[in-house]
Amino acid sequence: MSLAVAIQREAETRSNRRSRIASVATDTPVTRIDPLLDARWEPFVQHHPRTSVFHSTAWLKALERTYGYKSVAFTTSGAHDKLDNAVVFCEINSWLTGRRLVSLPFSDHCEPLAPSATAAAILKDAIEQELDRGRFRYIEIRPLQPLSFATGVHRTTVSYAFHELDLRPDTETLYRNLHRDSIQRKIRRAAREGLTLREGTEEKLLDDFYALMKVTRERHRVPPQPKQWFRNLMECFGNGLTIRVAYSGPQPVAGMLTLQYGDTMVYKYGCSDVRFNNLGGMHLLYWQAIQEAKALGLRRFDFGRVDADQPGLITFKNRWGAAQSTLTYSRYSKSEHSTHLFDLPLGDWKTRTAQSIMSRLPSPVVTKIGQLLYRHVG
Repeated sequence: MSLAVAIQREAETRSNRRSRIASVATDTPVTRIDPLLDARWEPFVQHHPRTSVFHSTAWLKALERTYGYKSVAFTTSGAHDKLDNAVVFCEINSWLTGRRLVSLPFSDHCEPLAPSATAAAILKDAIEQELDRGRFRYIEIRPLQPLSFATGVHRTTVSYAFHELDLRPDTETLYRNLHRDSIQRKIRRAAREGLTLREGTEEKLLDDFYALMKVTRERHRVPPQPKQWFRNLMECFGNGLTIRVAYSGPQPVAGMLTLQYGDTMVYKYGCSDVRFNNLGGMHLLYWQAIQEAKALGLRRFDFGRVDADQPGLITFKNRWGAAQSTLTYSRYSKSEHSTHLFDLPLGDWKTRTAQSIMSRLPSPVVTKIGQLLYRHVG
């Protein structure tokens, strides 16, 4: 065999491994596609009944622009067929935390868009083969609905609370369903205090929102996300993103960023100046966003996830009349030792030490740490 032929065959073998993985379950080939290059992706997710903002091209583009994450989807649909099932991931390639596939980074949930258990099994086989090839330390899925299947690799799970408000009742009913003392009273207090609301995507709003975000993150002793992340979200989502800021006079006291996709408005980020929390600014922002979502004819308001060890925040979201469920993230790896620094529970001494150090650093230093480290977290 000539050297040229050998090189060609090796190239073909690598190409076949990248593009097509045989499914043990059904012998149906599973294809890897790039959602940002495949013209079928956005029409597919726009019409799929289980899609979310986190499947959207806009979200995937913002992740790539900010953190360099390359998205990949697994599907049984052929290259020239209509796309009718997929599970989307991002490849995180970090010298600090290792290489891994996550569905999806910085996303509260990401449902596998597969129409049947058979399709889910096919995609499961593809994931197992990715681990067998040794390219990734682990593969993580973050489904909205419980998802469990038998696999020969090690699986660990972590659970979160999730809240979603049904917007189909009329506005008066939605308001009556709010907790009378802790929610309705706070909304009325904000009105009495004369708080004003501004919303949009102009730079001044982003500046005020990000200043509140830095204060909030520092209060929790974690670095803020890079400002460029929010700017990229604004550019990618356009009119589908809204920044809302509540002011007491000229002073910004609370901020919120929401994303609209399909029939859902998603509360993604919130922040406040704790000195003014008694004014009810955050409550006013939530109620304003819910009313706007209702006026737009949307069906759901997604309150996002909450860590299981935050009962106060869970109670707060319950008091908005939202339905609570459980998100279970699953991580699949060849080894039990796949945890890295950023996965450690808050009670862990290493995390407490890191938070203690953060609290002693100047604000610009903490912000710079966030710019450097967030791409390694995912």
